[in-house]
Amino acid sequence: MTTETPATTSENTTTGATAPAAPAAGTPSPDAPVRYAPAHTPRLDWSAHAPEVFKAMVRLDAAARKGLDPKLLELVKIRASQINRCALCVDMHSKDALAAGESVERIVQLSAWEESEHFYTERELAALALTEAVTVLTTGFVSDEVYEHAARHFEEPELAQLIAAITVINAWNRFGVTCRLVPGHYRPGQHA
Repeated sequence: MTTETPATTSENTTTGATAPAAPAAGTPSPDAPVRYAPAHTPRLDWSAHAPEVFKAMVRLDAAARKGLDPKLLELVKIRASQINRCALCVDMHSKDALAAGESVERIVQLSAWEESEHFYTERELAALALTEAVTVLTTGFVSDEVYEHAARHFEEPELAQLIAAITVINAWNRFGVTCRLVPGHYRPGQHA
């Protein structure tokens, strides 16, 4: 059984044809331009006021990424940024991941990676678990289980770089969230 409601169709009494009805009062027309909420104003341009710290962070970020797979690195940065709710970094690293050849599907699934393990390699899963443990620290430490799982998938030098990269993105997130930096304007590779 099908039913039609007056809000979705109307009958033309001259021809008997059914046509879409006009939108209900208060409902935007499908042809109306979409109006997004305005972007918030950043609290502080911290890099302009602390340029030496910013430059040191850029150098630290470059040192931390050495030897790491670019796609893995971006997945880690996106996941930490999701946890920390740093919209600027989620935007930036999603764009950099896409530019590095990462799939939209794997980026989208990151927020639920534990329920979407089949999208990731065992190595990536170990890195994501370590990222969450280092980022959240709700128990005050990274568990032996999480650390040992990561250590099985990464040689010590690479594991040290991964821990450094996780630590650095968490620092960037703190600047972004505290200063309310605005997402949406970043172009892939802009800060490479």
